[in-house]
Amino acid sequence: MNDSFLKDKAGANALPVPHRASIDMGSKEFFKRARARLNFEVPPALSDPSIVAKTGDRGTDWMLEIVAREKPIRQAAVLIGIVEHEQPSVLLTTRAGHLADHPGQISFPGGKIDPKDLSPMDAALREAKEEVGLARDFIDPVGYLDVYSTSFGFRILPTLARIRPGFDLTINTDEVDDAFEVPLAFLMDPANHKQGTKEYRGRLRYFYEMPYEQRYIWGATAGMLRVLYERIYTP
Repeated sequence: MNDSFLKDKAGANALPVPHRASIDMGSKEFFKRARARLNFEVPPALSDPSIVAKTGDRGTDWMLEIVAREKPIRQAAVLIGIVEHEQPSVLLTTRAGHLADHPGQISFPGGKIDPKDLSPMDAALREAKEEVGLARDFIDPVGYLDVYSTSFGFRILPTLARIRPGFDLTINTDEVDDAFEVPLAFLMDPANHKQGTKEYRGRLRYFYEMPYEQRYIWGATAGMLRVLYERIYTP
């Protein structure tokens, strides 16, 4: 993220609002743009504690600088899978309610990068198979987004991928409760990018919320979706 959280005096988001046709772009145009803008170079911020990516929100940047000094880096990877319908959708999961960390929260398939993983992309594909049974035959990786840092010390590298329709899922209930799809156009519409606030050591920071029907998408998941919007939908 860059200046996503900077606001004008009226409190409105300072970024320009894209034309409706841009938000509603079909699969062909979306993947054409994504392939032109993304690649598979692993950003140094994934492993270098001295590199802390700026979000544009002073409170969040301050928090991440503290986290980088106080906590070891926990490398992770997720799969942002775009299902190639005529109007594409995003594959998401609900974390199992019995988990100790973030139970019941909406997330992407993914997890910690293991030493056996050949790359962050390999980790994301492995986790997608383990969590929801998504076979690699249906996945066409497109490229990496920016590293996304969290207050728990995670450095998450998202792999954007095209998912061919027709797959069957097998939910691993040890890790997730369910998997579902949300229209990409909804998630890429900045009108649906709400902002919440949280306090960290006495200072306020912002985070994104993207409620969809009965699903509450927020935090790191919404933040990475905002990064996707900024990389693909803005000039």
